[in-house]
Order: sequence, then C-alpha cells, then structure tokens
Amino acid sequence: MRDTLFISHATPEDNNFTIWLASRLELLGYKVWFDKEGLLGGETFWNTIESVINITTIKFLLVYSKNILVNGGIIKNGIKKEIEFVNKLLSENPQFKDFLIILNIDNSPFDFFPGAADLNQIQFSENWAVGLNTLQKKLKRDEVILSNTGDLNQSSNWFLNNYIIKNPIIEKKELYYTNWWSVDDLPLNFYIIKYENETHARKVASLNDKILLVRDANCVTTFKKDLISDLEDNFGTIQIKPVEIFEIKLSDLIQGYERELFPTFRDAENHFKKLLKRSLHNYFKSKGLFWYELANKNIAYYHTFKSLPTSKVSFSYPYRENTFRKKKKQLFGKHLDIGKWHFAISLKPALTPFIGFHLKNHLIFSKNGYQAIENKDTQHLLRRKKGRRMFNEDWRDLLLAFIASVKNSDESISLITNVERNITLKPNLEMFWSDFGYHDPSNLERQELFIEGGELIEEIEH
Repeated sequence: MRDTLFISHATPEDNNFTIWLASRLELLGYKVWFDKEGLLGGETFWNTIESVINITTIKFLLVYSKNILVNGGIIKNGIKKEIEFVNKLLSENPQFKDFLIILNIDNSPFDFFPGAADLNQIQFSENWAVGLNTLQKKLKRDEVILSNTGDLNQSSNWFLNNYIIKNPIIEKKELYYTNWWSVDDLPLNFYIIKYENETHARKVASLNDKILLVRDANCVTTFKKDLISDLEDNFGTIQIKPVEIFEIKLSDLIQGYERELFPTFRDAENHFKKLLKRSLHNYFKSKGLFWYELANKNIAYYHTFKSLPTSKVSFSYPYRENTFRKKKKQLFGKHLDIGKWHFAISLKPALTPFIGFHLKNHLIFSKNGYQAIENKDTQHLLRRKKGRRMFNEDWRDLLLAFIASVKNSDESISLITNVERNITLKPNLEMFWSDFGYHDPSNLERQELFIEGGELIEEIEH
C-alpha cells in the first residue's frame, strides 16, 4: 500500500527543518519516512531507500534549498540518485500524479535540476506554518490516506531518544545563570510592631505612608522602629501606642530559632518576606513600571514607553573579555494586530540559598502598550503562541536586560528602607561556573518538535 511520505533532504544542513516537518506531518496523521541514520552520521543503504520509494511512497517530498548543491551548482550525489530513481518510477507509472513535490525553504531559484521549474513547488521560505498548511491542503486534495497505526509522533520520539541522547553531557567550562537575584547589603534587623487591634495598625500605617512598611492584621512590619503615631481629631491629639515591639535580627532569622509565642520563626519569616517584597515593589513603582496580577495572584512587572521610551536596553555579559561591547535586547514591541508584547518578571522573596528574590519570566500583552489585557484566557493563548518560539538564550538575555533597565545612573539598585542602611541588590543574577556542559539545541525548529500538534494545527487553520 502506498501510504508513506518520503522526505529527501540535504544532510546535515537541512536536518532541523526535516525533523520539524516529519513530526508535524505525523501529528497530522501521515506516515513519514526520512533518513534517520544519515542524521546520526551513519549510512543508509540504497536498497532501503529504493524499496521505500518503489513500494510504499505516495509522495516524494524534496526539501529544496541551496544546500542540495555542491561545487557551485551540482546536485549532491545522494539526492541526485533519489531524483533519478523517482523519474524512472514516474516513466513506468504515468498514472502517478504530482508524485514529486518540491518544498522550497530558502526561496532558491526553481531550476536547480532539469524539470524542477515545471514541478509543483510549495514555499516554506517565509513561514513554515503557512507552507505546511499549503502542503496539507495538497495532500488532502490528492487523497493521501492518513496513518492507521495510532502512533503519530514517531519522529519526535526518535529525535528525543537518538538525536539528543547522542549529544550527552560533556566536559566544558560553562557559565550557568540562575534566576536568583540576591541582596548585597541590608539593615541588620527589622521590627514587628503589634497594636491593640487592626484599626490602630491601619491608622498608624496610613500616618506613615511614606515609609517602607507592611501591615498585616494588627501588626506593622518595618525597618524603622519609631513611627508617627499621633492622630489628631476635633478633640485633640491621640497617640496610638503599640502593645509590643519585637526586634528581630536578620542573623537570627537566617540561622533559625525556636519560639512558641508570637512571633514564631515562621511569623518572622513571613513578615520579613512581605517587607522585602514591598521594598522592590516600591522601587519598580518609582521607575515607572506597570504591573499585572497573574492567575496565581502574584504580580508581574513590565516596561512601557513611560518607563523605557526606546523599548531597547543595552547590557553586557558578565565575565566576557570585551565588556565594552554591549548587547541590546528589546523588552517590549508590536505583536501581530493585537497590540504590544511586554517581557515581565514576577518575584518571590527568599532567605535561602540567598537573601533576595527568585525571579520568574513572563510575557504580558496589551492593546495600547500600557494596560494589560484583562482576560486571563487571552493572555494565556497569546503567551503560548509567542513564548513557544523563545528558548534558553532568549529568556536569559531578556532577564539580564530587564535587570540592566532598572539600574540607577551609577549602576546601583538601592531599595529605600527609611533607615540609614538601604537594601542593595547585586547588579547581576547569581551565576555558577561548571566543568561540564551540553550542546543546547538552540535552534528553535528542533525544539518545536515537542510542542503539541493540536496547537500548531489550530494556529494554521485560523
């Protein structure tokens, strides 16, 4: 039965596109064959190729690019041999209609070999998804049957089990970036001030709204012990006195302590984390950043033209020899006809392994470049579609650029505490040198293999 799509391509130059295409076609339900041994540097015997083309192939898909040529215009021997065999097959079977289909992936001229210009050529050079959509319509029109095996992801599984495993961990001096943003300096202690009731705590907090503090029930947490507490009304001045003031040393909080009464260690930890989080919130607010409440109630901060008029930020990689050579990264920009995309971070205060923040990357979308789209489902859909084309290096550079974007003119990041000692953050993320590394498949086409096929199909059809 002829039910197989045979993919011919230049190895290794067009491996990535071929793997992507094979996985997409399988997810659509087609049976696919391509030279897997060639991808691994092995040898595929000609009788295997000949047998597949002669017996089971329904369409011969040629990945057509400048890479199929050698020596300034000669077709590579393996591909030439396959094309000649296909032409022989067609001469013996004139009933085969559009058996050979050319997939032009780099806008190459149509006449690399005799008769190429007369063949059906599908353009993938501008957009792979659009090219796949055109190919899918062609296969449907020619009534190419779908696979009945039920295993529609053989290429993806093969790629994971063979192609990646063939590139294991290696000895390699490599710098690894974390998402830990550590505190470099901060006050040595803080205070939890307890009031008689929540109303008193709320009034004291409102009287000290210019001071870094956090109110939680009937307690106010701050680095400043002496707060304004005189409340004036029509009958005079009333002083709101605290019930108790607890001074907590940061060294004790880091080492841990046991206490049954309030504030227990867990109480002190939670109060301090809220205070630390508020300090960075105030700092971002002073820089003009916008924020958006995520589905988990955490806050994601992002730039707009208000805080970053150019949308681009210059930054340097740490430990690079040429630190004067800056790299630029765009932190927001136009997204389709929706409006704007914005790189954003959310943060979680932490005491271990460093005092500071665990950062998480996000993409936020707005229609006017400022206020985020409120609908959570819309945000999620847009994030999936754009985010799936962004990988390790993209997220790393965006995060480094974001930190560079909020530095002061003297390269410092100082969070106001309203005491003599402010909270100073390190100018970069925590990083570690390793003696081992791996070959990161940075090419996005490879990694798209592991995206669910339904999402791609939905994107193509709409």
